[in-house]
Order: sequence, then structure tokens, then C-alpha cells
Amino acid sequence: MKYKNQEDLPIFLTAGDIAELLKISKPKAYELMKQDGFPLIQFGRSMRVSRDEFFLWLSQLQGTGK
Repeated sequence: MKYKNQEDLPIFLTAGDIAELLKISKPKAYELMKQDGFPLIQFGRSMRVSRDEFFLWLSQLQGTGK
């Protein structure tokens, strides 16, 4: 992994960043980003997520056991 801690990550994460963080494939990361409730930001066809919103979403997801 090229980032040592959360603050080293870019402010907006790509599907590639998410795939690397969660140890999943890039296509699976895109599937995840398209789910309801995911804090997705779209710039045209480009999909991103705020680093802070992603970790907040992930912590909430862990609390639900999904």
C-alpha cells in the first residue's frame, strides 16, 4: 500500500484507491460505489468519494454488520 495512514490519502478517492484499501478488485469497487447510501460524487463520468465521507460510511457499515 502506498499510503501509511488515512491522512496521507488524497481528499477524493477513486475506485482504484478503494479497491486497494479494501483488498477488492476494481470492478467490485465500482459496484460498491454504485450502491444506495454510498457517498458518491460524480464529475461527469468520473466517480469519486470524499476520503472523510468514505471512512465515515465504512464505520457506519461496520456497525450494522453488513
